[in-house]
Amino acid sequence: MLMHDETLFKDARAFDLDFIPKNFNHRESQVEAIAICIKPTLRGARAVNALIYGPPATGKTTAINKLKEDLADVPHGDKVEIVHINCQIHSSKFSIFSQIHNSVIGHTPPETGVPFKKVYEAIFKRLMKDGRSLIVVLDDMNHLFYDRHANEIFYDILRVHEVFPGARAAVFSIVTDIEFGRKLEDRVRSVFRPSEIFFKPYGPGEMFDILKERVSEGFYPGVITDDLISKVADHAFKTGDLRLGIETLRRSAFAAENDVSKKIKSEHVSKAIADSGQSALKETLKALDEDERSLLRVIAKSEKLNSGELYELFKEATGKSYTTFYRMLDKFESLRLIDTKFSDEGKRGRTRSIILRYERGEILK
Repeated sequence: MLMHDETLFKDARAFDLDFIPKNFNHRESQVEAIAICIKPTLRGARAVNALIYGPPATGKTTAINKLKEDLADVPHGDKVEIVHINCQIHSSKFSIFSQIHNSVIGHTPPETGVPFKKVYEAIFKRLMKDGRSLIVVLDDMNHLFYDRHANEIFYDILRVHEVFPGARAAVFSIVTDIEFGRKLEDRVRSVFRPSEIFFKPYGPGEMFDILKERVSEGFYPGVITDDLISKVADHAFKTGDLRLGIETLRRSAFAAENDVSKKIKSEHVSKAIADSGQSALKETLKALDEDERSLLRVIAKSEKLNSGELYELFKEATGKSYTTFYRMLDKFESLRLIDTKFSDEGKRGRTRSIILRYERGEILK
């Protein structure tokens, strides 16, 4: 076994999901578009609302974090309060405003006994006192629709100037599917009116460049060859998930260290590819509730189905409404458990075909 002070990692943090790389390649135009939305705050105005959309693992969150980091070196950058909220974790109105309270004031309010109005007032009174503008980044905003809180949360942020004249607040919504950003009620859409910024999927060459950059920052020189990085990039491209490629590199190094090898070999990468795929699926399945698992099992047990046929089976198994079923399908697609395809073959017009992205046995075991 390698000695305790020997490792292939120069900086293991380079393979963390929240790592901000020195060079954020292949996203220059998107970063510039987001920066334009932020720029008015440096002149004491409100930011331009933004709808940032694209498939998972295409750099949307990293772009925000990169710009947030850069604000520290910009004149008047301290007058911008950017609050990043993961809506998979915080999806209720109180939870989201508690996170804003924590960022603006320095602590979260008590979970019980404090009226929402008091939390709301504390946030915006402090911002106005400090002369700061607020940008709330709602990451994976589609999760707010599952509990039907999206419209209320948007409205409370975007119409704050009606309660506190002079308050400046904007929303950057991050979603995988632009349709989620267009599901808001008319009263919210009329004040949201975002700049739409699309993060297209990375190509195989772009994934190779990004993974090679992570290797340069994370491993010592000579630990892994370009051919093996290319193998990892091809795997990531086929799954459509750059994060899986980054995790595969990390696991490859662990496998090499376990073999007392000072280089990552082909067999280490092959093992890591198998392990990382299973780990990603396992973590995703753990995040589902019982009804969602039930629907996924129905999909896995069935042959090709359209959404209408699938709903009848789901209703028979759970008794849940079509609205609940439709939300679950949207959630599965955002989590990349399924793909859906619309066609005009249905008896009542367009129909939605459901395609499972994993082997049936992996879901059912």
